[in-house]
Amino acid sequence: MSLSIGFIGLGNMGGPMAANLVKAGHQVKVFDLNQSVVNDLASNGALAATDAKHCATDIDVLISMLPASKHVKSLYLGDTGLIHVLAKNTLVIDCSTIDAASAREVGAELGEQGIAFVDAPVSGGVAGATAGTLTFIVGGDDAHFSQAQHVLADMGKNIFHAGAIGAGQVAKICNNMLLSILMAGTSEAIQMGINNGLDAKVLSDIMTASSGRNWTLELYNPCPGVMETAPASNNYKPGFMVDLMAKDLGLAMEAAQQSNSATPMGSMAKNLYTMLQHQGAGSDDFSAIFKLFSKE
Repeated sequence: MSLSIGFIGLGNMGGPMAANLVKAGHQVKVFDLNQSVVNDLASNGALAATDAKHCATDIDVLISMLPASKHVKSLYLGDTGLIHVLAKNTLVIDCSTIDAASAREVGAELGEQGIAFVDAPVSGGVAGATAGTLTFIVGGDDAHFSQAQHVLADMGKNIFHAGAIGAGQVAKICNNMLLSILMAGTSEAIQMGINNGLDAKVLSDIMTASSGRNWTLELYNPCPGVMETAPASNNYKPGFMVDLMAKDLGLAMEAAQQSNSATPMGSMAKNLYTMLQHQGAGSDDFSAIFKLFSKE
């Protein structure tokens, strides 16, 4: 079923996501502060909105993909927010990765105006956004999830209902905290093997077939030259940037503090990624944490 969709936020992830909605046959109206990405999508079948309010009018669904909580709250709430523009039959899908409390606040205020809202952060990186194979982790009630599912299926492969509004954000940061821990542990294990005379490819194959097997070994090896398709073998071109992993780990630590959760491994991973940022690697792929352990 073709829908009229507004899409705000056309960065590395949002741009390809919006493009896939166009390919799926939807009428997609797009807006971003970067006019060049708006023009690119318009040349490929999207409609260029003049501003965020224009993007949010006369649509069935509004999708936002923004950097942080403050941007999402500013977009939707307050005296100039889209809460005053959106029609009551609009479904709002926020795909940004933000703190759960902010998602709940936005969802509650929109809900008071009769506007449906789900938070739907993504996993899968730029490659997944381009290929349309993203994982969406959705928070919202059953009816709104069912509505969103039909739209998300045109941008992703796996769609999970994590629970009420905000649950998508919690599940996303739990996943990324674990991913950061796996990436750091895999990096130090491979480097220890190298330091003791082992070939990184051989060691990776051994661990992949043994009890140390994990996603980073199988699909995203952090050691240059081991896996041709991994960012490590392309000078750590992202991918998923170090800056974004550090941001998500910050959100995870906030959630841990609020819930009195013990996260010693997550805390260590956050410190390691902050160190990597301080070394100027913020725009590298997050697998560049391998550099912290390398002797080179």
